[in-house]
Amino acid sequence: MKNIISLLAIVLITSVTLAQENKTNTYFLDGDVIEATIYHDNGIVAQTGYYTKENKLTGEWVSYDINGNKTAVAEYNNGEKVGTWYFFTNNDIKEVSYMDARLSKVVTWKSSDTQVVVN
Repeated sequence: MKNIISLLAIVLITSVTLAQENKTNTYFLDGDVIEATIYHDNGIVAQTGYYTKENKLTGEWVSYDINGNKTAVAEYNNGEKVGTWYFFTNNDIKEVSYMDARLSKVVTWKSSDTQVVVN
């Protein structure tokens, strides 16, 4: 009897462990755009953003690393890079500006010494 109970306990623990689902990417139609949430293999959100019905990136896109830390914020308009993008690395923030879908300015903010580098 003890063997049967032990076996059932092992089967139950194994099934609960295997039943944990990986999150799947989600896409929801929101008016004229498709809202996307894309996950890393570990279930943490990798990216959020929007597509047009023509499958072009649009609006704000936010990227995260596998620990959930924000790594980038970008802006698209019908597939073209627009506005100011932000890239977060260690203690630095890069501010990248686009005009007419072309790179126009890069500013690096170094938080360790509040130094600003403009390219």
